[in-house]
Amino acid sequence: MSDPIPVLTIDGPSGSGKGTISRLVAQRLGWHYLDSGALYRAVGVAAGWADLDLDDAGALVRCTFDTEIGFRESDAGELRVLVNGHDATDELRTETAGAAASAIAAIPEVRAALKDRQRAFRRPPGLVTDGRDMGTVIFPDAPYKVFLTASAAERAERRYKQLKDKGVSVTMDGLLREILARDARDASRTVAPLRPAEGAVHIDTTGLDIDAVVERVLAAVVPRPRTSVA
Repeated sequence: MSDPIPVLTIDGPSGSGKGTISRLVAQRLGWHYLDSGALYRAVGVAAGWADLDLDDAGALVRCTFDTEIGFRESDAGELRVLVNGHDATDELRTETAGAAASAIAAIPEVRAALKDRQRAFRRPPGLVTDGRDMGTVIFPDAPYKVFLTASAAERAERRYKQLKDKGVSVTMDGLLREILARDARDASRTVAPLRPAEGAVHIDTTGLDIDAVVERVLAAVVPRPRTSVA
């Protein structure tokens, strides 16, 4: 029997840098990449377009099944997310989409509906995926697991810089409150709470630059041939 397709899961709280790090690590390894949070944000955007109540679990579950989510790479090499055929990448990055995703992710039926979609990304030569329950729920058999974290203050500062660069008006105090509130929601939800997977390598990214974190993550992966994604 052939060996299972290798998976590297990178979990962690909002602002820990897992998205950026995961993409870079996937490029270095020549593996596929899955931003699991984009799936929840996509459902959140679709729910917003339909003007659904985030407290209406039944409507959100139906929206999850009805929403078509696709990914494509732009000419500049940027990953774009398509929601029901429309490029919603920029909308997915807003704080509104993030808040909707956090609320939707707490619904067990939504998580169950998206589980198979996420697992379908496991294709040769390997997969790097980031999220909050990749190593604990979606790919518990993954041979490589990492848990990234950083201080709440540093995560708020990173997010502040990102949003200011986009011309979005925000305050550090407001972002810090949002991050702390989201941490509490993600850690206390009854289904797939945010926690390190058993055996995961813990990396605190506070004060580290991107290259340093990438090297630490790669050190957790057994060297494999650096092949290109087909």
